[in-house]
Amino acid sequence: MYLPSEWHEQEFVQLTWPHRETDWAPIYNEVVECYCNMAREIAKRESLLIVAQYPDEVKEQLKAHNVSMDNIRIFECETNDTWARDHGFISCLDEGKRILLDYQFNGWGMKFAANLDNQISKKMYKGNAVDGTYNNCLDFVLEGGSIESDGKGTILTTASCLLAPNRNDTLDYERIGERLFEDFNAERILWLEHSWLAGDDTDGHVDTVARLCPNDTIAYVQCLDKDDEHYTELHAMEEEIKAFTTTEGKPYNLIPLPMPDACYWEEERLPATYANFLIMNGAVLMPTYSQPENDALAKSQLQKAFPDREIVGIDCSVLIKQHGSLHCCTMQYPTTD
Repeated sequence: MYLPSEWHEQEFVQLTWPHRETDWAPIYNEVVECYCNMAREIAKRESLLIVAQYPDEVKEQLKAHNVSMDNIRIFECETNDTWARDHGFISCLDEGKRILLDYQFNGWGMKFAANLDNQISKKMYKGNAVDGTYNNCLDFVLEGGSIESDGKGTILTTASCLLAPNRNDTLDYERIGERLFEDFNAERILWLEHSWLAGDDTDGHVDTVARLCPNDTIAYVQCLDKDDEHYTELHAMEEEIKAFTTTEGKPYNLIPLPMPDACYWEEERLPATYANFLIMNGAVLMPTYSQPENDALAKSQLQKAFPDREIVGIDCSVLIKQHGSLHCCTMQYPTTD
């Protein structure tokens, strides 16, 4: 058994849809438009599973935004919020069969209500929305956005998240590492000791700052402005990444992504990042932030990491108002034999 890379061929992607009883309420119409844009681009390329508390409303919204339902199915389920990356299954493969690992999601260290979201995966399985072998891992808190896999036994993660209080606070590096080795049959863990984005609720999910890519490549957020509050921490992270080596002992191919210009809402700096992209069959969906120069540079840099995939920008300016971005909203499920 192993944890496949995100660029492994996918069967479908999951979105968990916003509704008016979530924290999206003040900007509901704006976020629905963003979700419809994501749905459109995903469904063009592979199947899309939408988890929704109000399916009929979602169908009306998709129709209003001219999104075809041909490649979309909807699973009705109560939800607290929308971050499928963190409440969705983490899928492993074992001799071509999908193993569905259901970890505990506790609202990023009990910061937010997650009583409904923590039940979504099990309900999806019982409702035949996803095929595979169910593994109950609810004794361990783990979010999909906190780990990266190259599909070859390497896990990339951040110490700030996996060792954060109110997750698995009785466990240390060694015991958490042992759990990752056991659950994913991993061979090694690359720990980032430095990583930080202002406005982040996740205690430093790795998918906001550094991503494993094909051909022993790491794409990461680079901060060049010494006056920016992120400079010290992200420069230290960059030095860590430069020191990482592959299993063959070679340096990784490094692709720096630009730091978006500071974004604010209600006087709070938001965690805008170009690292929060979704790798799909034939494409990469990349968040943009209405910053033409930075958006274009991020796209050209990502094209270097994925020369055989189309890079598609989605304006995610609204998503960061709730402290997440495009990758946080999605969860991919690998194809089985």
